[in-house]
Amino acid sequence: MAVNNAYAQYNNNKVLTASPAELTLLLYEGAIKFCNIAMVGLEENNIQKTHDNIKKAQAIIEELQSTLNHSYKVAEDFDNVYHYIYGLLTDANIHKDKDTLEKALNEIRGMRDTWKQVMKSAKSV
Repeated sequence: MAVNNAYAQYNNNKVLTASPAELTLLLYEGAIKFCNIAMVGLEENNIQKTHDNIKKAQAIIEELQSTLNHSYKVAEDFDNVYHYIYGLLTDANIHKDKDTLEKALNEIRGMRDTWKQVMKSAKSV
């Protein structure tokens, strides 16, 4: 039990000390984690596990969407991608479709990987 508490405290500190860019990365990682858990739920034929974790991934996508700064033109592009991913997650949840969930997962991974590159480029400037 002490190990779990220490891990929870570590994760809490990681979030509290993260920069805005790192927080965005953590959100992407969380969405990927929940999609992976939902995928396991599909394989186990555990409808509730699948539903709950897709909803968690959707909440993260909504959070990413809500934090966009629309004074930049690129925000519209991000908004469109987030809307597309959210739609994929909705379809995957309604139909309990592994292929659609995999598409959403691949899109989120792509966004995460792009964000990592942006962070790397910003550090070298």
